[in-house]
Amino acid sequence: MTKAIVIVDDDPIIRMDIREMLEEEGYLVTGEGKNGQEAIELVARLKPDLVIMDVKMPIMNGIKAAQIIHKMQQDTCVLLLTAYSQKELVQDARSSGVAAYLVKPITEADLIPAVEIALSQKEKMDSLKKDIVQLKQFLEERKLVEKAKGVLMRVYAIDEEEAYRRLRDASMSTCTPLSKLAACILADGPELMTEILQNR
Repeated sequence: MTKAIVIVDDDPIIRMDIREMLEEEGYLVTGEGKNGQEAIELVARLKPDLVIMDVKMPIMNGIKAAQIIHKMQQDTCVLLLTAYSQKELVQDARSSGVAAYLVKPITEADLIPAVEIALSQKEKMDSLKKDIVQLKQFLEERKLVEKAKGVLMRVYAIDEEEAYRRLRDASMSTCTPLSKLAACILADGPELMTEILQNR
């Protein structure tokens, strides 16, 4: 899938040069802006994979814009461009959630690897977020099942192993996910499941 990139620099010649470099490598440039405020608006509207953005711009600088983008759109990463290489600036860039950092003048030999690194970091973060969501969902489902087992143990005076077996059998016989069955028992009480559970 082609990665979507937004370029933000107050110099139109630099934007054109960067666009040409990216498009030659098969990247899709979906928007251009000339200041940090426009960068924020473009990200909100286009939701690109990457923003390549100058630091020193009118209205709002790139670091301030990167901080706002990082907070509002976690799926977009930022590659900062600057003519300055002071350590303080690099530190500010890191603390604003920037994925990579390049000092001007930019060459294709510098830009493309930096873009690849930034997008690779984004893919890793996306994968990690997906894993976290799945883990949270798994834990929530486990909680439901554990609570439902407790209800069955009390109502039917059975041990934990038997309660789980009945849940599992009812789940299989009705083709209902275990967590959904558990939620039903917790919401409506085990009485509604009595027939299924007894005729396992």
